[in-house]
Amino acid sequence: MMRSLLFVPGDSSRKMEKAAACGADALILDLEDSVAPSRKAEARQIVRDFLIGAKRLYPAPKLIVRVNALDTGLTSDDIAAVVEGRPDAVLLPKAGSGADIQDLGTRLAVEEASAGLTEGSVLIHALMTETAGGMLAAGSFAAKSDRLAALSWGAEDLAAEIGASSNKDDNGRYTDVFRLARSLTLLASAHAGVEAIDTVFTDFRDMEALDSECRAAVRDGFSGKMAIHPAQVPVINSAFTPPPADVERAVRILALFAAAGPDAGVLSLDGKMIDKPHLRQAERVARRAGLDPAALPDPDSFKSS
Repeated sequence: MMRSLLFVPGDSSRKMEKAAACGADALILDLEDSVAPSRKAEARQIVRDFLIGAKRLYPAPKLIVRVNALDTGLTSDDIAAVVEGRPDAVLLPKAGSGADIQDLGTRLAVEEASAGLTEGSVLIHALMTETAGGMLAAGSFAAKSDRLAALSWGAEDLAAEIGASSNKDDNGRYTDVFRLARSLTLLASAHAGVEAIDTVFTDFRDMEALDSECRAAVRDGFSGKMAIHPAQVPVINSAFTPPPADVERAVRILALFAAAGPDAGVLSLDGKMIDKPHLRQAERVARRAGLDPAALPDPDSFKSS
């Protein structure tokens, strides 16, 4: 489970090295918006070299490469340059439908074969609300590729596409179209059985507002949040780490269902009914805590103090 995913410009090895030590669960090495057209080729080489070196130096964080969108004509060159470095995933911006995920998966398979990697080694994350088409095709992202691991949403590109002067109102709240984009991401992620990642919070100096937005994201079902500045990472990690009491309860629920066997229906915990929806929620809490729901230790070891 990735709580924090930090964007880092792909044309700066110094920034990538610094970001690797900031505590983020994943780095998004960016070949798209943060890299000028004249530096794309150089950035590919910098990211490739960093991937190869970082796999030795940093067992964590996860390393994700945001490539350029499929309609730019740059995607294949991006993939060819970085797959050899074995990124954990590729982030596709402006994903228009499940067909785009299939297209990207095919391109990745070709490069994996060339690099001697097992097919499917590189996963796919997708930004699915940066275009009107992506939003309208939200349901199509399911069952198109086993590589798909996460869906996320973005507001800036969508605002430009639809002609909105801002994505927020005078009170700093997302307007209706952008709240719809957020909701569709949650629904499409659940439909596809993948993680839902919340969008960036652009005011990197306002930690109180960031914390509030993170906790709303946790409440609604997002599993993590993207960041644009290292200072945001501790706030995001804290918000997306479940409290010990929640972890203890989740482990107890998992233990009860494990003991009851595969045909378990309604059970009782602390005098209250629990059923399969409680089990699914407990599994999510366990994963957010870095635990494997299928291989948990004795529940007593998670007693909260």
